[in-house]
Amino acid sequence: MAPSVVPLSRDLLDRILADRISDRLVCELVWQRLGYQPAVPGLEGGVWTAGSETPPDWAAAYPEAPELIGERPASVRLTRSIPAVHKQLLKEQLGFGGYRIDELRPRLTRRATAVSWLLAWLAQRGDPLPE
Repeated sequence: MAPSVVPLSRDLLDRILADRISDRLVCELVWQRLGYQPAVPGLEGGVWTAGSETPPDWAAAYPEAPELIGERPASVRLTRSIPAVHKQLLKEQLGFGGYRIDELRPRLTRRATAVSWLLAWLAQRGDPLPE
């Protein structure tokens, strides 16, 4: 049984950018939408594995869901998977202008990448971002 998908909202995405949500939950939001599933349903914090809905290139590269915030290669793959037409959604929909120089850390920029990917995922489905 697949876990229930946590709905996206402007508030949730703003909290991700403000670093007020755990890295694990950020990963799970993306993993769910990439078709990954908990290897042991109901086990919190367990391993997630590729499912039948996981894109083949992701499943081949990452049979187990990658740590998108903690691992650079997984974050780079996520960035590259955002269609060019959706690259500015972070700025256009959330008004996000980036982090200040003194805030620039790989972890925060990877969180912004995850939010950008989630916005692109919504856009590709034709879904608006709920308030």
